[in-house]
Amino acid sequence: MNETLVLTPERILEVTEDVLRRYGLAKATVVDVARALDVSHGSVYRHFPSKASLREAVAKRWLDRVNAPLQKIAEGAGPAPARLEHWLRTMIAIKHKKVCDDPEMFETYLTLAQEACKVVKAHKDGLVDQIAHILSDGVEQKVFEVADLKASARALFDATSRFHHPAHAEEWNDPALPARIDTVMALLLRGLEAPRKR
Repeated sequence: MNETLVLTPERILEVTEDVLRRYGLAKATVVDVARALDVSHGSVYRHFPSKASLREAVAKRWLDRVNAPLQKIAEGAGPAPARLEHWLRTMIAIKHKKVCDDPEMFETYLTLAQEACKVVKAHKDGLVDQIAHILSDGVEQKVFEVADLKASARALFDATSRFHHPAHAEEWNDPALPARIDTVMALLLRGLEAPRKR
């Protein structure tokens, strides 16, 4: 064993993802992770005190990767309606890509996310905050009329959940889905529009 190796939490999480991909969630153990790193399992436990904390960190890492491009859009410049639509379509595309590219790993992450309730709640709250930020910009630009930014952001997130929530993943192969997404987007954006002055 190579106990002189400098272990970082990030390295452990990278290897844990590989182990999960190889053995699956049900069979993967901390000992498997340690073996893949060529260290004792105690070295892994120094960074993550339990199997649950390691699994939670893997879920958080995955959700952070989902979040990064969305945060960039939310903090960007430009007309709020275009940014909001881009944000929503990007979130949908990210989820669909993960399901199509690696369905087994997606199932693993879905189970991990369900176990890590606090991590998932923080992730969803962060996404709603990003939508609220775009809405706030839209109000400033006088293109949106929104009384309660947070409640409206939550409603937008909920209204599109059929297109991005993993529970609906089986429906995402429906050939009519792109048209349904277009219709929902148009309705939502129209509903946010500030009335035009005559």
